[in-house]
Amino acid sequence: MSQYPLQIEPNAQKPKYQQLIDDIILKIQTGELRRGDKLPTINEITTSLGVARMTIIRAYEELRERGIVAAQHGKGYYVSSTDIQTSMNVFVLFDAMNSYKEILFQALRDSLGDNVTINLFFHYHDVKVFENVIVNNLGNYNFYIIIPHFNIDVSPIVSLIPKDKLLILDIDVENLGSDYAVLHQNFEDNIYKGLSEALPLLKKYESLTIFLSRNQFQYTPKALLKGFKNFCHDFHIEYSIIDNLEIELIKKSHAYLLFMENDIIRFINYANKNKLTLGKDVGLLSYDDTPIKEILSEGGITTISNDFALMGKMAGRMVHNRQKGKIAAPSSLITRGSL
Repeated sequence: MSQYPLQIEPNAQKPKYQQLIDDIILKIQTGELRRGDKLPTINEITTSLGVARMTIIRAYEELRERGIVAAQHGKGYYVSSTDIQTSMNVFVLFDAMNSYKEILFQALRDSLGDNVTINLFFHYHDVKVFENVIVNNLGNYNFYIIIPHFNIDVSPIVSLIPKDKLLILDIDVENLGSDYAVLHQNFEDNIYKGLSEALPLLKKYESLTIFLSRNQFQYTPKALLKGFKNFCHDFHIEYSIIDNLEIELIKKSHAYLLFMENDIIRFINYANKNKLTLGKDVGLLSYDDTPIKEILSEGGITTISNDFALMGKMAGRMVHNRQKGKIAAPSSLITRGSL
């Protein structure tokens, strides 16, 4: 039996492999383990703690990737470095940067901590770029966080990344199982729930128009459009879908759902030229809240949104805890003067 027995708490919520990692790091911090010391064998840990072999291997391999532990063939694992501040390298792949993703990214970075190095990439909704960036970076990072904003199946590309080193963010990839880590918006439910809460305000308008920009930086999930149509059908709301925002389309007694801040500013300018007051003559709401939407126009813009700062913190915790499963981030209606 090793002179450095490891300890875990069997009933703790923290995964057992993470507890093993934390215990080894603690022993290094306290000087109980020094460089060159041999760690307990897999068989020893299995016998003493009743932990599955793959759990132990996962803990040792993660420490090995961080440069703290080394493996010698036929001899087991040794402490190779007592520099436990060794940075964890994280690959982050977004579609594009905008105001709400900036909030999400900042919260994610803060949650991951100072000892994590992040390299940020963008795919701009181009599947080929998405695939190439992933393929060219496989094996170069300790962990991968991706936003696969596509309305086509990209699961064969995503599955190239080892699932125990992957967090899928903002949107679910339906063809991947529950053994993947996914923190997503439930777009269909979110838009339906948000519009339902806004129904008393929407009733004063004759119709609801959703503007889907042709801009490559706007991504509209099919599930969001489905939830929008279902709401309008269930509550007998007349609706239309447009992809070209022109001044003559902004009509009195109608409501509009827009996404991008530039489009909202253009809409407000058009409304002003038509002498239409937001929240009185014409209604405006948006999806995804950002700081500028709080102050645009008198009283701000009504939004249906997740809390992206909270989402970033949740993502950081999922990475540290290697949490698996598909988790839907909460959303809410934020009522302001525009509706």
